[in-house]
Order: sequence, then structure tokens, then C-alpha cells
Amino acid sequence: MIYTFLDIAKIIHAKSFVNKDCEIQYLLIDSRNIVSTVNALFFAIRGERHDGHNFVKELYQKGVKNFVVDQIPEYHNDLENANFLLVDDTLKALQKLAAAHRKRFNYPVVGITGSNGKTIVKEWLFHLLQGKKNVIRNPKSYNSQVGVPLSVWLMSEMNGLAIFEAGISMPGEMEKLEKMICPDIGIITNIGESHQENFSDYRQKTTEKLKLFEHCKQIIYCKDHSIIHQEIKAGFSNKKVFTWSEKADADLKILNKSRKEHSTLIEYQFKNQKSNITIPFTDAASVEDAIHVLAVLYAIEIIPEDFQQKFETLPSVAMRLELKKGINNCTVINDSYNSDLNSLSIALNYLEQQNQHSQKTLIISDILQSGKKEEELYHEVAKLLKKYHVDRLVGIGEAISRQEKLFKIPKSIYTSTSDFLNN
Repeated sequence: MIYTFLDIAKIIHAKSFVNKDCEIQYLLIDSRNIVSTVNALFFAIRGERHDGHNFVKELYQKGVKNFVVDQIPEYHNDLENANFLLVDDTLKALQKLAAAHRKRFNYPVVGITGSNGKTIVKEWLFHLLQGKKNVIRNPKSYNSQVGVPLSVWLMSEMNGLAIFEAGISMPGEMEKLEKMICPDIGIITNIGESHQENFSDYRQKTTEKLKLFEHCKQIIYCKDHSIIHQEIKAGFSNKKVFTWSEKADADLKILNKSRKEHSTLIEYQFKNQKSNITIPFTDAASVEDAIHVLAVLYAIEIIPEDFQQKFETLPSVAMRLELKKGINNCTVINDSYNSDLNSLSIALNYLEQQNQHSQKTLIISDILQSGKKEEELYHEVAKLLKKYHVDRLVGIGEAISRQEKLFKIPKSIYTSTSDFLNN
């Protein structure tokens, strides 16, 4: 899809200051991540920490000539070959461009939301479908108000399927993501603690996340998540659904999960036919994510039996329960991708399964965005440490330092990373 600078000016309703029209191929929002200066368009976005307008001159000196701004720089006469598009809000302009680009394609788009597992489900679907379909998906976990438009911009006529994840941290955000992704098929993984401080309860958070599915033809979810099930029945009765469950009747019924040392056998039934897959993971989160993936394959009518061997090769997703060998016969589990009580419980459960070690140490920073009062939150953390037989705690952060008295095991608590490093 070829856009010119003036094409984009019309799409985002910008006032244009053009020296020379040109084709635009790349969108930039970060002066540090330049893919190409030729055919690049920089959106100067104002954020909490950085203002993109402060980097216009630097980018011009590096070779970028096209800019979307909400204020023309005072020094613009010094940038003799630069093109500017003037808008009221650069982030809204970026999102408007992405939404227009999305409308140009008719192949299926899968939209994924939920508190945890979005990136893993997306990456595992991509892994399984390679060679079957030309799939475009968010790079890494580009699922935010800025990440989604950059991801949608990558859609092209060469693709046959798009898979985009959408993450929100407060009410009112999902409507903007829905306009850009506009998924045909929607999947919600689960509802948990992440970003809970901005929602009154789990039900409100569920309602907000489900706004991604406003124009979906089909919604995929687990019936065992009662709030999700109730809200979909109440608000999406006109939609086609595909459900899975371990407890109730569903399109995909999970019959049994058999954990071995390094793998899990998942037995299931679909349309009165029994089958199974094996995945190279044993933790509960990975098992749930794999079943979500299995459900998507059935929902889009791709026979999962063709993928049985590929399920056995599902990769670890960076920073999510990465198991690494350390020095002095240590094993390190890196779970820094998420920071909430649910993720901590899953990680500690996984740690306990590594029973080749006699001592277990947890290194944890302050848990943010839980929605719980500080003492209540760390009381829950202390209970998890006891439940999973953690022997030692290293805590880093002001909040966990204030609640040090709640932890009845050997511990080293520091108020900050610098305090930790200095000691």
C-alpha cells in the first residue's frame, strides 16, 4: 500500500506545509528506533515523560524530512527540506491513520485481550500457523495506544491473517483500539490483577476489555471464567461464540491434563471426537494459553490435529517464565514480564515444580497497579511465599520496605535499586 505525504494529510485532516510530496513507508514515534530515514514520517507525540517535538531537529539532522506536529517549530525555516503536517493531537492523528489503513484489508483479523497471556497466545498462534498462512502480528507486545497503530500499519496485501493484541490500563481506551484493530474474531484470555487500580472491580474491567469485540463476528473464551461468561452472555447475545471449559458443556471440552517432568498432555473433546496435544510446559498459565490457542484453531476451522507435533515445539516467550541455568548450580526463573499477584502465584507454583533445589529465593520489586491497599497486597504476597515454601526474600522498593514486618522468613529488603546495588 503506497501513501504519499499529501494522501496522509487528507486522511488525518492536517494542514500541510510541503516542500516536496513524497511516498511514506515507515512511521516513527521514537528518535532512538529509526528503521529508515527515507520515506519515514515522524509523529511528535507528547507523553508523560517525553515530548516528541523536542527531537524534530535531531531527527532532521539524521535524515528524517517528514513530521506530524501540533505546533510548527520556531526554527522550521532552518529545516529547508522538511515537510510538516499540523494537527490538533498527534496521537489521535496516528490512530486515525491506522484505522484508515485497516479498512483497506478484507482478510480475517484476530483481536486478543485479557489481563495475562495476550502476547503468548499471539506468538504461539504465529508459531503454529507459519507455513500455512502469511500472518502479521504486533511486534513484541505493542498493544498500547501507540503500539497498536504502529502494528496495524504493518498490514499489507501479502498477508492472509492478522493477529493483534490490545492492552488497556483504564476505562475509555479500548474504543480507540477497536477502531484500529476492528477484529473479525475476538479472544479474551482471562481477567486478573493487572492495572486494577483504575477500575472499580473486575466486572468493570471485563466490560471495558470486551469493547474490543463490538464488531466481531465470533468471540472465543473460557466459560470457567464466570465474570467473562456472564458479561458476554449479557452484552453479546447476538454474536457467535466459541467456548472451552474444564467444568461445563462447551464447544471444546477439556477432559484431562497430565503433567510430566517437562511437558503436559492435554486431552480434549470436540464434536464428539477425542484427541490430545502435548506442550513443553507444565505451569498453569502456559496450559491455559495453549488451550486458548487450540480453541482459536478450531474456531477458524483449521484442524489442530495437523499441528500436534508443532504444539510440542511451542517456544518460550521472552521474559515470561524463562528458565535459565545460573552459576553455582542455581536455576533462575525470569518472570519480569508481568508484575501482579496472579502472575506471582503462577511463577511461584512453577518455582516449586523445580524440585531439584533445596532452597528457594524470591527477588521481587514493588507490585504496582494492583488496586489493593498496600498492607493487604503484601499480606497476600506473604501468604503466597508461605504456600509455596519460599525460603528467602529479596525485596526492592519503598512499598515492600514499609511492609517488611509481614514477612516471617529470612529477608533482605532495600528501598531502591541503587540501595540494593550499594549493599
